[in-house]
Amino acid sequence: MPELTLFQRDDCHLCDLALEVLAVARAPEFESVFIDDDHALETRYGIRVPVLRDEGRGMELDWPFDAEGVRRFLEK
Repeated sequence: MPELTLFQRDDCHLCDLALEVLAVARAPEFESVFIDDDHALETRYGIRVPVLRDEGRGMELDWPFDAEGVRRFLEK
């Protein structure tokens, strides 16, 4: 099972939408990481959030994504 992380921001409408998409896609459990107070993560992800990262494979899925896109990402 992939180890997933969702990088997001506080009060982020797109992040809320991403959470809905992940629920529809029936994504496995994931860790939510908020980048707001982390300079390194802010530099890396900045305006890209929300970003779904598969830690085991080192792959990332940038927003916008839909449920089918999430499923394909998880199957790779």
